[in-house]
Amino acid sequence: MMKTFVRQTNYVTEQELIEYNAFCNLLPGASSTQTLTLIGYKLGGVPLAILTLLVWILPACIFMGSLSFLLPYIDSKALHTDIFKFIAPMAAGFLVYACIKAFPHAINNTITWVIMLIGTAVTFFFFKAPLIFPLLIVAGGFATNLSAKRIPQTEQVPRKIKWWNFWLFGIIFIIAGILSEKARKEDWAHRKPINLFENTYRMGSFVFGGGQVLMPIMYEQFSVRPEAIREKNPNVVQINKEEMYTGMGIVRAVPGPVFSIASFTGGMALKDMGTEMQVLGCIIGSIAIFLPSALLVLFFFPIWHNLKKYAVIHRSLEGINAVVIGIMVGSTLFIMKDISMIEAKTVSVLNLVVIVGTTLLLCYSRIPSPVIVAACLLLGYFI
Repeated sequence: MMKTFVRQTNYVTEQELIEYNAFCNLLPGASSTQTLTLIGYKLGGVPLAILTLLVWILPACIFMGSLSFLLPYIDSKALHTDIFKFIAPMAAGFLVYACIKAFPHAINNTITWVIMLIGTAVTFFFFKAPLIFPLLIVAGGFATNLSAKRIPQTEQVPRKIKWWNFWLFGIIFIIAGILSEKARKEDWAHRKPINLFENTYRMGSFVFGGGQVLMPIMYEQFSVRPEAIREKNPNVVQINKEEMYTGMGIVRAVPGPVFSIASFTGGMALKDMGTEMQVLGCIIGSIAIFLPSALLVLFFFPIWHNLKKYAVIHRSLEGINAVVIGIMVGSTLFIMKDISMIEAKTVSVLNLVVIVGTTLLLCYSRIPSPVIVAACLLLGYFI
C-alpha cells in the first residue's frame, strides 16, 4: 500500500496511510480491507469506497469459494508444494520497506522513540494475542496525552456527531441473532443458511487481530464445537476438520484478504444441500464476514475525523503513529524469526537475498509488487 498508493499514485500521503492503518486497528474486522476502503472513501466518497472494497475482496473470495467445489477432486499431496518457500522472506522484505518509508514521519522525538521501542517489543512477544494491537494503540495515544505543553488545546466549537448510522450495524447484528436462535430452536428446514450468516457476521464483528485470529475461531465454531453437540443438534453447521485445515493452509497463499476464507467455509457448510445452496453459502460467507468491517469503518471514520480537531486527539495521533511503527517493526521481526537466515545452508542465503532484494527493489525501482511476488513464486518452483 505504501508503494502503490503513496509513492506511485499519490492517492494518500504517508501520514494519512499510517493514520488509516492505526484507526482500522482500533476496530474489529479485516484491517487491510478497511484501510483500502478508507482510501477509496477519501478519493470518491461512499460509492468509490464500496467499489474499492468489492474489487479488493472479489478475486480472493471467488478463488476460495471455488475451492469448496474443487476440494474433493484435488489430491491432498498436491497441496503441499515448495513453490511458496520464499513467500515468507518476501513478506518480510515488504514490511522492512514499509518501516523504512514510514519511520521518519512518526518517530521524531524522545517519547515517540520510547513508544516505538515498547510497541516493537510487545508486538514481538505477544503477536498472537487478539487484543494486543488495539490495546497498544490506546496506550500510545494515552502516553502522548500525559503532557499538554507541546500541543495545547485551542478554542473549538463542538459539532454534533450523527450516531444513527451506527444503528444499521447493530440492527443487522440483533436481527441475525434472533432469527438464528429461533431457527435453531424450532429446527427450521432451511436453518443452516441463517445460522451461517449469524455465525460469520458475529465473527466479523468481534475479531481483533486479522485473519490469523479469525481462522482459529472459525475452526472452533465450525469443526470443534459441532462435534460436541452433534447428537443433540444434528443440523448444526459443521465442516470436517481436515477440510478446514486445507482451507486454512491455502488461504495463506492466496493474494488478497485472509478473511476470504469465509467464502470457503460458507460453501463447505452448505455443500450437503446441493450446488445452488453451496453457491449461496459462498455468497453468504463473503458478505457476512466483510459487511461488519465496512459498516464500522465507514460510519466511525467521519466521527474520528471530526474529533481530530481536539488537541487530545491530535496529541493521541502522535503516540498512535509511533505505536504503528512499533507494530510494523515487531511484525517484521516476528516473521523473520521463523525464517532460516544464519544457518550454513543454501536456503538461508537465498532467504536473506530475497529479503534484501525485495526491500531494495521496492525502495529503488518502479517494479510492480505483483512482479516481485511472481518472481519469488518462480524461484520457489525452480529451486
